[in-house]
Formats: sequence, C-alpha cells, structure tokens
Amino acid sequence: MASVEVNFDGLVGPTHNYAGLSEGNVASLSNANESSNPKNAALQGLKKMKALHDMGLTQGVFAPQERPDIYTLKRLGFQGSDAQILNAAYKTSPTLLASCCSASTMWTANAATVSPSADTNNQKVHFTAANLANKFHRSLEPETTTNILKSIFNNDHYFQHHQHLNDNEHFGDEGAANHTRLCEKYGNKGLEIFTYGRVAFNRSTPKPMKYPARQTLEASQAIARLHGLSTENSIFVQQNPNVIDQGVFHNDVIAVGNQNVLLYHEQAYLNTGAFKEEVRRKFSSEDIHLIEVSTEQVSIEEAVNTYLFNTQIITLTDNSMAIIAPMHCRENSNVYEYLQSLLAGKNPINHVEFFDVNESMKNGGGPACLRLRVALTEQELAAVNPDCLLTDSLYLQLVAWVNKHYRDTLTLKDLSDPQLLLESRTALDELTQLLSLGSVYQFQH
Repeated sequence: MASVEVNFDGLVGPTHNYAGLSEGNVASLSNANESSNPKNAALQGLKKMKALHDMGLTQGVFAPQERPDIYTLKRLGFQGSDAQILNAAYKTSPTLLASCCSASTMWTANAATVSPSADTNNQKVHFTAANLANKFHRSLEPETTTNILKSIFNNDHYFQHHQHLNDNEHFGDEGAANHTRLCEKYGNKGLEIFTYGRVAFNRSTPKPMKYPARQTLEASQAIARLHGLSTENSIFVQQNPNVIDQGVFHNDVIAVGNQNVLLYHEQAYLNTGAFKEEVRRKFSSEDIHLIEVSTEQVSIEEAVNTYLFNTQIITLTDNSMAIIAPMHCRENSNVYEYLQSLLAGKNPINHVEFFDVNESMKNGGGPACLRLRVALTEQELAAVNPDCLLTDSLYLQLVAWVNKHYRDTLTLKDLSDPQLLLESRTALDELTQLLSLGSVYQFQH
C-alpha cells in the first residue's frame, strides 16, 4: 500500500525565550537569560518546513501551546487579575514564571509517540502524548498536545488516541525523542525501537549519576502495550548512562533512524552488540544499514555541540535519502568531514542540506527535535485535517501571521508584561482558524 512519512513541525510560540530550564541540556543551560527573538525563531522554523515541502515531502504544521499559562499560576496560588498574577509570579520566582511561559512545544519530537497502522494489532495509527514528567515546564503540555493531535487526526476509523501516561517519574515519557522506527517502506510493518534511560522499579540497574534519565523502561513498555505492538516488532534498549551525563538527554541527540538506516554513536547504547544483534534478527530484511560513528571520528562533545545526530534523515521522491542538518554541522570541520565520508560511503544517504535553526539550537533543539514523524497510508493521509498540511499558500499565511503577532526581542522581564498574554492569545486564536483546529486552548472555552 502506498504510504508517506509526514513531518509535523512545531511552530515556535510567541513567548520563545531563553530561561535555561532544562537540566541536562547543555545548550539550554549555556544560553540561559539571553534575549531571544521569537519572530526570527518562528520564521526559521517555517523556512525549514517550506524547504522540505519544496523537496516534495508532505509537511505538517503543529500549533504551539497557550503561554503564559495563567491557569497553572492560579493553581499554584497566584490571585487577582491576569496582570496581577503575572507581576506577582515574576516577583516571587522569575524561573517559575519562565516555566509557565516556555515555548518548548516547538520541539514536537517530544509531543507524542506514534505507531503506524502497519505495526499495531488493530491496524490503526496510535498516538500517546508524552507526559514529560521530568521537567515542570514541559509537564504542562500533554493535555493541550492531546487536543491538538485529536484535532489533526480526527477520524476514529483510522486513528486512536490514548491518554498520556501517569504524571509520575516512574512513567516518565519523552515521546518520539526516544523512539525510532525502522522499516523497508513506510507502509510496511516496521521495527519500533524504544530507548530508555533507567529502570524505575529496580534501583540496582545502571543509571546516570549527574543528570536525570528522563525516559523509563516502564513508560516505554506501557506505550508499546497501549499501541498493540508485538514482541517481534518492538525493541527496548538502554541508553548509555555515561552519555546522558555528558548532555545527551534524549536518544535523538545520539542516534537517528529512517527506513533501513540507523545512524548512531558507538557510545549511544549500554549494550551495543546485543542491540545490533536483536535489530538484525527482528528487521524484516537483510538490507539494513547500521552506521556506527566512532568517538575517534566525532566525540560526544562535538555530537552534542553540533547536533550531528539530531539531524533528520529523510527519503526523497526518488527514494534516495538526504540529511537535514543544522548549520553547526557545516561549521565544525570534524563533523563536516564525517558527513562527507558518510555521503561517499555505501549507504542510501547521498545528500546533505544545512539549515539555520540557531534560535532553536541555542535552546537545545536541532532539526529532528522540531518534528513529529507520522507514517500514513494514502487513505489515512486523506483523513488528516488538510489545513494542517503545508502548502505554498499556507506558508505565506503563516509568515504573515508571525510578522503580525510576534515580537523581535523578548527578555525574562518581558514575560510579566500582561500585553504579551493578550498578544499570544490573539495570535493563537487566529492560528486555530488558519489551521481549522477548533477550540483546543483553555482560553477559548
């Protein structure tokens, strides 16, 4: 059956700021408290979406969340008018206010885990929004994320939505950032790889010492059960705790897969030999490329600083593969040299495109963080909300929308400006009409 993989990229929200909220994310912490440029960040993201659309790919658009999150601040005891709440929150704890203003949903790889219909026992596409329980600012996302997913994939015949896992670190779930799917063609039965950082109910197992392991084995197993996956088409592998302690907070910072290609660093996994053996045993074909990058070729520090593995590997219309990389990979001579050797090697990847996504990179997310991958058959694609799929016309409308509503600069102090809340709600209200989402935000009810 004909099928495509759609990349749904997160639109950067109007409150995009650098608060350094993400412990374990080196880039996020190193740029904390700098002035941000929400307009530039959103336009950079849109430019990347348009480029992939122009390459012939089906490109989706994922709406940001309502921020500042006034409802959470009220729940935490702040009272009065919206202006009074924002002012009191800023005076009490600027970091708390920044958490309730985070535009982190731009990294849609953390939005959910998606299992295509070819993999599931009822032949539906399954979605489970990530609970992101490890970080307060991200734990505010799953309910609205579920609303948006249900609005985009609004057909019970093809799509099944699950409630996010329990809001507890024992079931900490970070979505597709720790989930990779290998397959021959997107519509064929695939092999879903769940990478976890620790085992929550067994403290004697290995875990990182410096930074938290955000994904648990128990969460990954729960997602596989909910999605109706079999033991034959799922693998659970532990990420190397040592690389988590070096700033590799998600698996997509150290590995990336597409169809029959898995590109990963030699230090990515705890037991690489057994993992490779299981992949080869369970993959449906012998035509598989497990491409291991040695520490000698690219150090962990270089991988984290350039986001070499947070690139997108995409299949083009002629069935060749290309890498979508951040400009940082072009500017680092060692990483650039590795990419050139990769293109010259015996594997399906023969092209690389470099993109300026610096506003996202400074906050700790590269090209792969910005997208949620959804493999769909022709019938399933026809059932998707069409106004969330990028066209030349929608691109121009979204660029005009950003230019109309977004600020050029934003500081932490600006987050307490009640006008920013009004600007954000006005923008999002207009966006839900552009994308035909309906009332997905709390302020719209």
